Amino acid sequence: MYELNLVGIGTGNPDHVTFQGAEAIRAADLILVPRKGENKADLAGIREQIIAQVTDTQPTIAYFDIPKRRGDDGYLQGVDDWHDAIALRWQGAIDSHPSAGNVALLIWGDPSLYDSSLRIAARLEPKPVKRVIPGITALQALTAAHGIPINDIGAPYVVTTGRRLRDEGWPEAVLTIAVMLDGECSFQSLAMADYDIWWGAYVGMTEEILIHGPLDEVAEDILATRARSRADHGWIMDIYILKKRAV
Repeated sequence: MYELNLVGIGTGNPDHVTFQGAEAIRAADLILVPRKGENKADLAGIREQIIAQVTDTQPTIAYFDIPKRRGDDGYLQGVDDWHDAIALRWQGAIDSHPSAGNVALLIWGDPSLYDSSLRIAARLEPKPVKRVIPGITALQALTAAHGIPINDIGAPYVVTTGRRLRDEGWPEAVLTIAVMLDGECSFQSLAMADYDIWWGAYVGMTEEILIHGPLDEVAEDILATRARSRADHGWIMDIYILKKRAV
């Protein structure tokens, strides 16, 4: 039996790791570090930087490659199969270090918000003792960077994905949404003159980029900036908030 610590590490800024998260990283016998496609060197390097900053001695690190997700059988089935495949990679990395009683996995953002680490961990055999250490979410980092509250007084907001915004349109009876996991800039599917946007990429990092304004006026700037930044870095992580203008 071993303990699996899912440690939220924020959006790439080592200062986003909480004291509790740093303690969990220091206490780990084994730290799992994912590598993903073209991004794998840079994103693994950011995790290595965080580990080096919060530890005094070099811990044992096990690297694993994230398999590609397939969509042949539909989105949900593709995600389910993908999680199975990732769990096998985790299992292999853990099994290769049988003496590790305390294992840590550094989660970009927060393990509870649009992240499937807990679902993947449930597939492991034998079942580990799970502990979740929350981190700064991308949504928190975005609102802080722009210096705004996400909700109006007494009003709800919705956190959703780019895919759902494209497929289902604007949620009913909601004036504010936060959009995550959007590689296609799905705000283009809206009547852009009706909305304001607060967009950010690499939020909280030295590379941070922020754009805010009427959506119809800044959309092209966001598209061009996003494409250029992705080409420069080899990867991009961005998030945005949209507010519907009062009629």
